[in-house]
Amino acid sequence: MNRLSRAEVAARAAEVLRGNDRGLHTVAAPRLYPHMWSWDAAFIAVGLARMSASRALTELETLFAAQWGNGMVPHIVFSANAPLYEPGPDRWASKETSPHAPDHAATSGLIQPPVHALALRRILDAARSSDAAGRRDVIARIRILWPKLLTWHRYLAEHRDADGRGLLMIYHGWESGMDNSPRWDTPYADVVPEPGFRPFRRSDLAALGEQSQRPTDADYVKYQWLIEELRQARYDDELARKSLSFRVADVFASAIFAAANEDLARVADELGLGATDELLGYAERFRRGVLGTTDEDGFAADVDLRTDTALRTKTIAGFAALLSGGLDAERRRRLVDLLLSPAWCGNPDLAYPLPPSTSPEAPEFDAARYWRGPQWPPMNLLIIWGLERSGEHDAAERLREVALYQLTDGVFAEYYEPFTAHPLGSRPQSWSAAVALDLVGG
Repeated sequence: MNRLSRAEVAARAAEVLRGNDRGLHTVAAPRLYPHMWSWDAAFIAVGLARMSASRALTELETLFAAQWGNGMVPHIVFSANAPLYEPGPDRWASKETSPHAPDHAATSGLIQPPVHALALRRILDAARSSDAAGRRDVIARIRILWPKLLTWHRYLAEHRDADGRGLLMIYHGWESGMDNSPRWDTPYADVVPEPGFRPFRRSDLAALGEQSQRPTDADYVKYQWLIEELRQARYDDELARKSLSFRVADVFASAIFAAANEDLARVADELGLGATDELLGYAERFRRGVLGTTDEDGFAADVDLRTDTALRTKTIAGFAALLSGGLDAERRRRLVDLLLSPAWCGNPDLAYPLPPSTSPEAPEFDAARYWRGPQWPPMNLLIIWGLERSGEHDAAERLREVALYQLTDGVFAEYYEPFTAHPLGSRPQSWSAAVALDLVGG
């Protein structure tokens, strides 16, 4: 296979993002994901910041324009003229069901991991290299957008961690971003649709045509039933916490939230926006929450909140403490050693020494099936950021070089088969192109 140079990777990635640009937002992938996804938008903004801080900020502004009245940022914002996608606006019925849903936008009723403040920090950093007028414009717009991010963080802290344990509650595996990860096998086993429930047509198989790369039909019935349960709860968090058959504390999203609060506090401090103590308090609370789930190696666990039991799985989420910080030096060293060990990046059969979404040593590992084994470019970036935040710069640089080399195929696939490096899922995927731009930028 011919490999692209760093300059060619950057040029091709920029071309992908321009091709997927719809004016005020960038679609995740034209065929499979023709709308706007929340954490995709944040990663896309990170990549766009390498091209234009102003255009990157537009991505976040468009997403947050669809923010709910209670502060929730929905995981999908639907575009009126995009191809049919299921579950679509009629299935969610957000406007008809919740008083908090916006009247001016069609959205889903779930969330995704809160990567947005990490993107905002990078946009502000990128603006420093703009001319004076461009820098003033971006800073003025950040000042306008910032209260919406603060409200989003308050929503998460107050409604998704109502008991103050420092772990975000999710109502669906989709909210983790890792839909069919083995992390959720145990709680999904207790999700039983009512007799007579009729699932809707799957858009992913129609667009991709590869059942072996996607969640199973049995998985999808459960996914669809949880949407029905959430609608029945009127997207009300208090009702959802009591009634849904999937209620899990997501340790990886919690670690992202800890880091995001730190970054939002830095933006607030730099621009004199206030609330820094509040945000740093959230960061510390969720850092403690993540650390409270870790074992002797610093490897973290999710928690099934319906049974209050730890879900200890060999998935990439176990490295959450690298992002949240707070591990003592000895346990941090053990966690990095584990990441680089044969159970993970050091597996001798991997095409590239990057973390698979599930350890090849895990019985649930599936090299091609979505979050059960493949390597994901945005997860590589999150792990790299976590290593950098933890002071593990040598390991971060090693992964950065390999993660970039994986993307020199120029395909920018959604995810990659870890043993063959075969591109899987939709392509070109906007967030993979965005990751490439960030990796090239260093």
